[in-house]
Amino acid sequence: MPKSVQASIPIEKIYDDGIWKAGNNYSRTWLMGDINFAVASEEDKRTMLLQYCAFLNSLPTEATVKITINNRKLNQKKFRQTLMLRAKGDGLDAYRGEYNKMLQGKAAATQNMTQEKYITIAVSRKSIDEARAAFARIGAELTTNLAKLSATVTEMGTAERLRLLRDFFRPEDTQDTEINIRDFMRRGHNFKDVVCPDSMQFRADHFEMDGKVGRVLFLKEYASFMKDDMVSKLTESVKNIMLSIDILPIPTDEAVKEIQNKILAVETDITRWQRKQNENYNFSASIPYEMRQMREETEEFLDDLTARDERMMFALLTIVHTADDLGQLNADTEALISAVKSRFNSLSVLRWQQEDGLNTVLPYGVRRIHALRTLNTGSVSALNPFSVQEIRDKGGIFYGVNAISRNLIMCSRKNLLNGNAFILGVSGSGKSFLAKEEMAFVALSTEDDILVVDPEREYEPLVKALGGEVIRFAPDSKNYINPLDLSKEYGEGDNPISLKSSFVMSLYENLNNGKVDGTANSIVDRCVKNVYQEYVRTYEGEPPTLRDLRLELLRQEEPLAKQIALSLELFTEGSLNVFSHQTNVDMDNRIICYDTLDLGKQLKSIGMLIMLDSILNRVMENRKKGKRTWVYIDEIYLFFANEYSASFLSESWKRFRKYGALATGITQNVSDCLQSPTARTMFSNSEFLVLLNQASTDRMDLASLFHISDTQMGYIQDTSAGRGLLKVRNSLVPFVNEFPKDTALYGFMTTKPEER
Repeated sequence: MPKSVQASIPIEKIYDDGIWKAGNNYSRTWLMGDINFAVASEEDKRTMLLQYCAFLNSLPTEATVKITINNRKLNQKKFRQTLMLRAKGDGLDAYRGEYNKMLQGKAAATQNMTQEKYITIAVSRKSIDEARAAFARIGAELTTNLAKLSATVTEMGTAERLRLLRDFFRPEDTQDTEINIRDFMRRGHNFKDVVCPDSMQFRADHFEMDGKVGRVLFLKEYASFMKDDMVSKLTESVKNIMLSIDILPIPTDEAVKEIQNKILAVETDITRWQRKQNENYNFSASIPYEMRQMREETEEFLDDLTARDERMMFALLTIVHTADDLGQLNADTEALISAVKSRFNSLSVLRWQQEDGLNTVLPYGVRRIHALRTLNTGSVSALNPFSVQEIRDKGGIFYGVNAISRNLIMCSRKNLLNGNAFILGVSGSGKSFLAKEEMAFVALSTEDDILVVDPEREYEPLVKALGGEVIRFAPDSKNYINPLDLSKEYGEGDNPISLKSSFVMSLYENLNNGKVDGTANSIVDRCVKNVYQEYVRTYEGEPPTLRDLRLELLRQEEPLAKQIALSLELFTEGSLNVFSHQTNVDMDNRIICYDTLDLGKQLKSIGMLIMLDSILNRVMENRKKGKRTWVYIDEIYLFFANEYSASFLSESWKRFRKYGALATGITQNVSDCLQSPTARTMFSNSEFLVLLNQASTDRMDLASLFHISDTQMGYIQDTSAGRGLLKVRNSLVPFVNEFPKDTALYGFMTTKPEER
C-alpha cells in the first residue's frame, strides 16, 4: 500500500513541454480528434479501418502506445466564461438570461460530461534530450498518419496533462483556476499536490477516493470475432469512465521467429500424439480438434505477418469507472460486463490489483498489469476508438447538440479559414430560425455589426427587439438611402470618388441592360467627379444625390449625356424616386435589416445593386476599424438570377474573409442554386454548412457535392425542424437544435404566425 496519496501517482518528474518521467521511461500525450465512424457507410467504414490498420502498422516498435478515451466532467467555470452571456445593462439582459438558461439546460441534459481521446507514447531513453528527439519524430509521424484518417492530434503541455488528472481525481474541483505549476513550485509544493485527492484507499475489488468509489476492470477473454463498435458501446454504457488500450508493437523479424517456433512446437505435439496412437495400433485416429485449430491459427498468423503486411502486437484493454456509492458502482460494473458479454468477450475485475490497474489505465505512460494478449493488426483495429466527430471550438457559438453523443456543439466561424456559410433546407425546416439564433448570440455577446437582407420580412421582430434598424425598400417607402453617400473610409483605396464613379457606371449599365460604351462611361465619370467637387473638400454637409447627378448630366454638351439623364429621370423625378433622397435612416446602427419584400420589378435590379453596395462598403469601413461584420442573405437564390448581384456575391465570398466579414447564404432552392457555377463554387468555398431537411432531388445533389454517406443522409430526410447535418471544415456532424418555446426570444425568431 502507498504511504500517501502522492505515492500512488507513479510519475517522478515532469517537464515544461509536457514530457513526464516514470522510472526509465519518458512519456508524452497528444489530444486526438475523432472521426465520423459511427455514421459512415459500410464501404467507408472498411476504408477507415484499413487506414487505421496502416496507422497501427506505423507505430514505432521502440515505444509503447496507450490510446485513452475519457468521459470527463465539463469545467463549470470555463463553461460560464466561454458560453454564458454577461450582463451589459443595455436593456437586453433579459434576453441574455433566457439564452443562459437555455445553455444550462442543454449542458445538464448531457450530465455536464464531454468525451476526449488521447494518445500517450512512452519510450525508454537515457536522457530527456534523447526523449525529446524521439518524441519530435514520433509526433510528426502521428500527425501525418492520423491526418489520413481526418483525425487531428495536438500536443498536450504539462498543465493540460495535470488538468486531465485533476479532473479525474478531484472532479468536484473542476471550477478551480487554471493550473500554474510554477506558482506551486515557488510555494514549495510537489506537482502531485495539484492533482491528487485528499484521501485514497485501495480495497480488494475497488478503491475509495474522497468520498467516491471506483473500480478497475480489464478485458480478460477476447472473442474470435469482435465488432468494431465494442469500445464505443463500452464508453456509452457508463458516463464516469476512462478506457485505455495499451499497444506494444513487435518488430516483424522477432514476431516471425516467435510464430515459427510456435508452429514447430505445435507440429512436435502433433507428431508425438500420432506416434503414441501408432504404438497403440490406432492408425486411423484423426488429429484432435484443439491441435488442428492451433496449427491453423498459427499458420494463418504467420501468413498475416509475411503475406498480408500485418504486424504482431501485444494489447491490453483496461477500464476505470467511478460512482458516488458502492451500490451505483456495482450497477455500473454489471452494465459494462453485460455490454461486453453480448459480444462474446469477457470483462473481469482486477482483484488486489486496483492500484496497479489504476496506474495502467490513466494516461501516465506506464503499464503495471501483465495481462497482454497477442493479436495481429486487424484484431487490434477491432478495438476501434473512433465514434463520431465533435465540434467544440474555444469561444464558439452554440449550434445544438450532437445527435449521437448528445454533447454540445460549439463552433467559432471566426477561426475557420473561410468563415462564410450556407444554411440549406426545405420550407419549414428551420433555416431562418437557426440564422436568427446565431444573430441573437452575436448581438448579445459581441460588438460586431450585423447586416440582414430580408426578402420575406421575417427578421423585423428580432432586429427591432435587439435595437436594430429596419430599412424598407419600396416605391412608397419613407425609408431613404442615398446611393451617393460618401465618406473618407469609403472603399479600399485613397480615392473614394473613383470607386463611387465605378458604382454609378454599374448602375447605369444595369438600367441600360448592359449596353454601354466607353463614351457613356467617360461622361458618367466626369459628372460624378463634378458633383463631388465641393463635398470632398470637407466631407461635411449633405452629399450629392442621384437628382444632383442628373442635373449635372443635363449641363453637359454631349447629346449622349442628355440620354443618360433621361434614363435616370424615372428614378429621380418620376414615380420610382425612392433612391433620389438624402439618407434618413440610422445607417450607423450596428444591426441593420434591409426589407426588400415590396421592391417591385422595376426597382429590384437597381435596389439590389444599391443595397449590396451599402453592405460592401459597411464591411470595408468596419475592416478599417478592426470590427467584424456578419452578413445574412435570405433566399440567396434570388441573387443568382441577376448578373450583377451574382457577380457581387461571387466577389464578396472571396474577399469577405480578409475584410473580417462572415457571410451567410440561406435558401431552400438548392438544385436551382447548384445549376449556377457561381453558386457551386461558393458552396465549395464555404467551410460552414448547415443541411436541414432536404427534398429528394436536393439530397442527391448534396450527397454528390459533399460525399455524404447513406447513413448521414438519413439525418436530412423527412426530419423535423431544427435537425440535420452540420459541416465544419471536414467534419460532418448530425445535430439537434431545439430552442425553448417559453421564451421571448423564441417569439421573435419563430416564423409560425400562431407562435408569435
